Amino acid sequence: MPPQDPARRLSSRAVKIGMVSALSLTLVACSSKSTTAWCVDRDSRGGFTNTKGGYRVVPDSYCNRSDINNGTVGYGRYFWYYGGKRTGSGYVSGGSVVGPRSGKIKSGSGTTLSRGGFGSHGRSGS
Repeated sequence: MPPQDPARRLSSRAVKIGMVSALSLTLVACSSKSTTAWCVDRDSRGGFTNTKGGYRVVPDSYCNRSDINNGTVGYGRYFWYYGGKRTGSGYVSGGSVVGPRSGKIKSGSGTTLSRGGFGSHGRSGS
C-alpha cells in the first residue's frame, strides 16, 4: 500500500467539513421560521402628530391578503408590515414593507397568511 499524502487527507477532511456545513445551513434555511405581518395604517406615521413611532396596527381585515400571496406591497391606506416589534400602545416599528422570501407568515392576530415551506419563497396561497 503506497504511503498517503498528508495534504490529501486534509483535503478529504475539508470536504467532509464543508458538506456538514452546507447540510446544516440547508436545514436552518428550510426550518419553519415564522414572520409576523402586521396590518398597519399608512397615515398613522406622518408628521409631528405621531409621537409613538412606527405605524398604528389595525384589524387584519383592512389589508389585502393577496398582497402577501403575490409578494406585492399595498399602496392603499392599509398595508402589511413585516416583522418589527409591537408596543403596548398599538404601534409597530423596526420591520419592513418587504415580505420575507421564505417561511411562514402569520398575522399579528395569529392567522396563517402564507404557509411558506421548502422552495415556496413565502408566496404560496393558503
